[in-house]
Amino acid sequence: MDRETRIAWLVDHHRRPRHRGALPDADAQVPGGNPGCGDIITMYLRADPDEDRVAAVSFEGSGCTLSQAAASILAERTNRERPTFAEVLAFSYEEMLDLLGRDVAATRPACASLALGTLKAAVKTVEMNRKLRAAGHSDADIAALRRAVAAQAAGTGLVLGEDAERAAREGR
Repeated sequence: MDRETRIAWLVDHHRRPRHRGALPDADAQVPGGNPGCGDIITMYLRADPDEDRVAAVSFEGSGCTLSQAAASILAERTNRERPTFAEVLAFSYEEMLDLLGRDVAATRPACASLALGTLKAAVKTVEMNRKLRAAGHSDADIAALRRAVAAQAAGTGLVLGEDAERAAREGR
């Protein structure tokens, strides 16, 4: 796809996002933010109950054209392909840049990769929740561990977890 067509595709996804809105029966709802740009994305993930596979995703958010278009494109691709958790986790940030168009997205990699990082965090949340429930842990225990997963994003330039919206509003 040439640069002009790719930009038109991104703008179309920004103006008419696919899979936008809360997923009411989501197994995970994970917010993420890019404080440098003010982008906010919340990814909703419903897992296949019998497999380690994505059944459906959706997103909500606000921010720049690239971050919101990337979320729409990623949600569309994920809902079409229904990848395993391992496939989501293996999908690299470099591959995301290639999907969006490196010539367009490479100057703003944090905007381009916010949705992917947030989707990966949602997958990790579902995996963790399944393991912890199987081991007999309570929902309160699980909530505490979710906060620990969000802390793993420290130093990456992305903010994941409960403080993402606040951090994006404050510009940090």
